[in-house]
Amino acid sequence: MARSNEAAAEALTEFADLIAIMGGDSYRIRAYEKAARSVAGFAHDLDRLDVKGLQAIPAIGKALAEKLVEFRETGSIHELDELRAQVPAGLRALLGIPGLGPKKARQVYDQLGISSLGELLDALAAQGLRDLPGWGAKTEENLTRSIRQMQEAGGRIPLGAALSQAEEMVAALEGVAGVRRITYAGSLRRMQDTIGDIDLLVASTDTEPVMAAFTSLRTVDHVLAQGSTKSSVVTAKGIQVDLRVVSPDVWGAALLYFTGSKAHNVRIREMAVRAGLKLSEYGLFHADDETLVAAETEEDVYEHLGLPWIPPTLREDRGEVEAALAGSLPDLVDIGHIKGDLHMHTDLTDGLASLEDMVAAAKAHGYRYCAITDHAPLLTMQRMTPEKALEQRARLAKLQEHAGLALLHGSELNIQEDGSLDWPDEFLAGFDVLVASIHSHFRLSKAAMTKRIIRAMENPYVNVIGHPTTRNLTKRPPVEFDTEEVFKAAARTGTALEINSFPDRLDLSDQMARTAREYGALFAIDTDSHSVVHLDNLRFGVATAQRGWVEHKQVVNTWSLRDLRRFVERKRSRATT
Repeated sequence: MARSNEAAAEALTEFADLIAIMGGDSYRIRAYEKAARSVAGFAHDLDRLDVKGLQAIPAIGKALAEKLVEFRETGSIHELDELRAQVPAGLRALLGIPGLGPKKARQVYDQLGISSLGELLDALAAQGLRDLPGWGAKTEENLTRSIRQMQEAGGRIPLGAALSQAEEMVAALEGVAGVRRITYAGSLRRMQDTIGDIDLLVASTDTEPVMAAFTSLRTVDHVLAQGSTKSSVVTAKGIQVDLRVVSPDVWGAALLYFTGSKAHNVRIREMAVRAGLKLSEYGLFHADDETLVAAETEEDVYEHLGLPWIPPTLREDRGEVEAALAGSLPDLVDIGHIKGDLHMHTDLTDGLASLEDMVAAAKAHGYRYCAITDHAPLLTMQRMTPEKALEQRARLAKLQEHAGLALLHGSELNIQEDGSLDWPDEFLAGFDVLVASIHSHFRLSKAAMTKRIIRAMENPYVNVIGHPTTRNLTKRPPVEFDTEEVFKAAARTGTALEINSFPDRLDLSDQMARTAREYGALFAIDTDSHSVVHLDNLRFGVATAQRGWVEHKQVVNTWSLRDLRRFVERKRSRATT
């Protein structure tokens, strides 16, 4: 996605937070939040649009369009600067703490004088917040857990943001004189859900122009270090990026080394030692006379260690070396296996694009089928009704005549506190496929949450549990449930677990997906798209599935439409037996 869109969306989100923290009008807050989502999900670069063009974006009126133009031209918005000036610095420091929204931030600031994360942690340790109106022991406990998880993340960057930054820099450096090959390595190449910093690797025999170009990229805020083979910079978004330049003839060994993980590298170096070899970023050598054995490609290095090439997403020392030696590496799912998306939204509820545009985007991605799954009525803000759902079904039937792919009518149901759903079974039976997700009551006990999810799975019309842990990598920790019981129930009931591709979610996580796989669960890798640009997020879900050792045969939306329909009907048949 274009950087201009992301930066503008961040500014609009800050507007909403500051208005909320000042006790502003709730309608205005929602307007800015909606505008931020629209801008972030807009398919085209804002830099190409004037005021009139910007007004064509959903939720962007003339006043907001003018603010966006001001932001593009000056790098700031005068009204936003004024708002910042009205909010004390200590209060602004509380914004963005997971689990502490703008209203509660204002409350602890006004009533207790808390103006930093440290002061907030001290108050939580002293149980000093539970007597505030609207708080309590459970609220304190949940906030403490959210902050602890944030600290454990250590300021790490969500995968989507890191990959966007890396790809922009790679594209800018590809044309530099002397660059033979270039890619990103490290945890980003392994597609971890969060990234500490970005590692770039270049093959070149002339390092000076490469380093000069790297340190002068427009995305660079300041240079930390500059050398002949390694330089480090910090981008305007605060991300550290390290660039290493190696000789083209050792590209494979260097790529293997700098991709990691450290534990994987240790394991294969131990194999090299036992074979009388020595492995480093410069190549694989005979230990006795240091003659080179392999270095040019990763495949060569692995082969001379007696291993097949191991996909980067598996390189975590979680049994991949043993599986490779035994010839039992998983037949991993890949983007090319995906035949359709089972979780897509339109502007009938909270999506940003029309039904027609979302269908066209699915067709452009080469899908054989797609499911439109707008929200159900218990998510009251979406104002869904049975009449609207049936009207959409009729529109889909009309579109089907010339769609070029099979159109499935679905819904994203809400799993209520007791595990019940939005509509009665008689109405659910009319849908082609149904996703059920948790959107509220995130703080139930582990036992209650487990019971809630399993009850939803036991409904014969629920085919997929959407974003099962509800986690948001930047805002919300996962809910707690008994994974063994839930994953067993998924396998028993024939309910797929979603691996949500939205880069702030990646839910299920890789490790949970691997555990679920071991219990025999099936998966659906979906984008949860609310805009046509969100369909491109599929790669994040696929990578997460790969890290969880998920094979393509275990993913229901890699199946043919015929087999997918059989999957749905198999579960529904239980309703009549």
